[in-house]
Amino acid sequence: MRGKRLVSLTVAGLGLLALAVAPAAAAPSNSLDAINGVSNVLLAAALPITILVEAALFYTVWKFRKSDEAKPTKENRRLEITWTAATAVVLLFVGLAAYGGLAAPGVTTTGDTVNDTMAQEDPVVVDVIAYQWGWRFEYPVGNETVTVNGTEQTLTNFTVNSQMVLPDDRTVVLRLHSEDVLHAVHVPDLGLKQDVMPSRVNVMQTTLDDAERDQPYVLYCAEFCGAAHSQMLGSVQVVSDSEYQQFLAENGATNTTADA
Repeated sequence: MRGKRLVSLTVAGLGLLALAVAPAAAAPSNSLDAINGVSNVLLAAALPITILVEAALFYTVWKFRKSDEAKPTKENRRLEITWTAATAVVLLFVGLAAYGGLAAPGVTTTGDTVNDTMAQEDPVVVDVIAYQWGWRFEYPVGNETVTVNGTEQTLTNFTVNSQMVLPDDRTVVLRLHSEDVLHAVHVPDLGLKQDVMPSRVNVMQTTLDDAERDQPYVLYCAEFCGAAHSQMLGSVQVVSDSEYQQFLAENGATNTTADA
């Protein structure tokens, strides 16, 4: 009896410990935050179940370690119904948790999601163009204006290669295009991954809440696309809003007008 109580207390304690687990640092994007949330929930559920199963296994091995020969098991309908129902509950819990994560706009982005964002916010829009074997980032900012150091500047569309610059604390919409074959954008440290398909425009949406500014995030192609696939690298640089306005002015300014 004491052994059973000890196992129960151990399982309960580990379950509470798993539920208390929290990320050491805030996720740099709401996309990664949603993914980490699902992982933490599943870990909290899986850890006590794993301990319970392993405890039952070790208990059985220890109790029957001196048995000379195995005896046939007897039918126990209550036990069979119990573990079948428990398994169904676990699968339902996992399915609901995973669906909650997948349904987050920063994880699964649809055309309707982007339309709602466009209607309600003023997101940063970037066209990500993949080709064998590199990346271009087009900023459709034509006729927009920015003010840098007291000077208002009118912008035109422009393109940069290899490094995409994005502001923090703003919603970002990425429109993905391929010029040739199937590619895939993957920025693991921001929780972003999406296929880039020829003759089709896919979209991704995220918000960079707590992203680091000191070093770029690695962007690479996650779909084998030919001989130089491994060299198809890029990066994402997150900057403050004022630095982003400066970036737009440096690359897309067509004329300037000093403020009165």
